[in-house]
Amino acid sequence: MAFRSREMMKKILNKIGGEQKLAPGVKEELKKYVPDRKIVMGRAHRGLYAGKHIQFGNRVSEDGGNKTRRSWKPNVQAKRLFSYILDRHIRVKVTTHALRSIDKAGGIDEYLLKTPYQKMDTEMGIQWKTKIEKMYSDLRDMEVVFFSPESEEKIEEEFNQLKLEKKAFRREARRKMYGLPPKQDLIKEAKEDKREPSTEDSSSHADFHEPMVATA
Repeated sequence: MAFRSREMMKKILNKIGGEQKLAPGVKEELKKYVPDRKIVMGRAHRGLYAGKHIQFGNRVSEDGGNKTRRSWKPNVQAKRLFSYILDRHIRVKVTTHALRSIDKAGGIDEYLLKTPYQKMDTEMGIQWKTKIEKMYSDLRDMEVVFFSPESEEKIEEEFNQLKLEKKAFRREARRKMYGLPPKQDLIKEAKEDKREPSTEDSSSHADFHEPMVATA
């Protein structure tokens, strides 16, 4: 085991209460789920790096071949990846290598399920992997119910009716908030305004026709 793996095993055993409380064979099983890499960047614990971490080497000059120490950091991007099991986007920092691995696997869920724990060398990756595995196992035990087309149409109508009622409630709440009259009062006022000029027009027409009849 690498140094980092040994340190993680020590933390796990301390939280449990010592190696004496473990059943025989459990320690060997735990080693399968502990990453086996030596160097892991501190910020890699908050993202998915897919094994790409800081590397060290020498910068060699062209003239004299002088060597100076330098480091190479991975190309890290902040992305929003959609998870089908969570039904929402996940904001996560990933390397370009991890993005290619996710695209090849078919999505963030498939990548986390297919990648073994030993290669999932960041704590965030291990946490998401265990969470998604638990959710998939719960889905497997759930019963699937299929609705008939008539039931689906009825459910859709009720849902649309609920949306209309929600819009009407929000509209009335806005009117009360800003002190506006209800919609029914506005309709009545508009109807009354339309009726008043029609009576005036009819009376004017009657007054205009009376002298015409008298002259004839």
